[in-house]
Amino acid sequence: MDPRIHDHAAVIVDHSTSIEAGDNVSITAPPAAEDLVVALYEKLGERGANPSVTMSSSRAMRAFMRASDPDDFELPAQSMAAVEAADVAIQIRASTNTHETGDVAPEKNAAYGAVMKPLGDEVMDKRWCGTQFPTDGNAQDAEMSTEAYEEFVYDAVLKDWDEQREHQERMVEILDPASEVHIVSGDTTDLRLSVDGMVTQNDYGENNLPGGEVFTAPVPDSVEGEVLFDKPVMAQGREVDGVSLRFEDGEAIEHSAEKNEAVLTSILDTDEGARRLGELGIGMNRDITEFTYNMLFDEKMGDTVHLAVGRAYEDTVGEDRERNESAMHQDMIVDMSENSRIEVDGEVVQRNGTFRFEDGFEK
Repeated sequence: MDPRIHDHAAVIVDHSTSIEAGDNVSITAPPAAEDLVVALYEKLGERGANPSVTMSSSRAMRAFMRASDPDDFELPAQSMAAVEAADVAIQIRASTNTHETGDVAPEKNAAYGAVMKPLGDEVMDKRWCGTQFPTDGNAQDAEMSTEAYEEFVYDAVLKDWDEQREHQERMVEILDPASEVHIVSGDTTDLRLSVDGMVTQNDYGENNLPGGEVFTAPVPDSVEGEVLFDKPVMAQGREVDGVSLRFEDGEAIEHSAEKNEAVLTSILDTDEGARRLGELGIGMNRDITEFTYNMLFDEKMGDTVHLAVGRAYEDTVGEDRERNESAMHQDMIVDMSENSRIEVDGEVVQRNGTFRFEDGFEK
């Protein structure tokens, strides 16, 4: 087995989830990630934890979704029971075909996501980690050889996370006490939002592995302006490209997409909260240098901003602030590498992808 797989497992157990003896650990993984599951089981055995694994299958999910009537969707009680019994939840991604569910109706996907929301909420109340095992399917999306994609994944995952935390903390210190953020990119993005009273989080490889972002929640009714997400997003097994949103009083009142607009519409129509922003994230992982159609990595790129329509994470919402509630949380990316800037309370803190505390920033 590739020794980097054992190193990956060690980061998950020791850093991301801090597993202790006696912990009940629930692992969800597709068959393609078996090597990482084996390495995790070895680490968990050494730690004295109690693991269980559930196979996930996009082929099985496609078959179920296409055969089902959305009116019959129910939250599986057995899945909820398993998560409730766990101290730690580890979810591994590994695709042999990232478009497997691409012929499931967007409205059906949205309905199923709404039904499954309580399960996701329960996972997020645990110590949890979502990560990627490199596979040929994901390598194809990234237009890389399998070997090159493995190098890409492990360069992003196996790094000094304490050093990354310190790098990102400088942005936390700017954003956490702030009131207003202004994002400008070319002639297509000019967006203002309030983060007054919200909490800024430093993601350095705990819940998401790889980590590499600073993120917070906008005040739900504060978002004003237009944004073009100039990086494609994979949603419901489809590529959605050229997404444009216009916000008034926090709500996306106009939307369009150059490709698969029906998927975008189904996302925004999930529920009332899906037309508002639940997250502002700023990518800061300089070891992620390639766009790969994988949001776990793409949103961490050091010259990007991502915004999520839908649910706000509870730990980003101040005690006296409204939390945007939704069954949806869909991240989308703005390229900030050229003709772009981020202003915080009127001061430019990033210009053309370079932060003010990095070499090359021009005042």
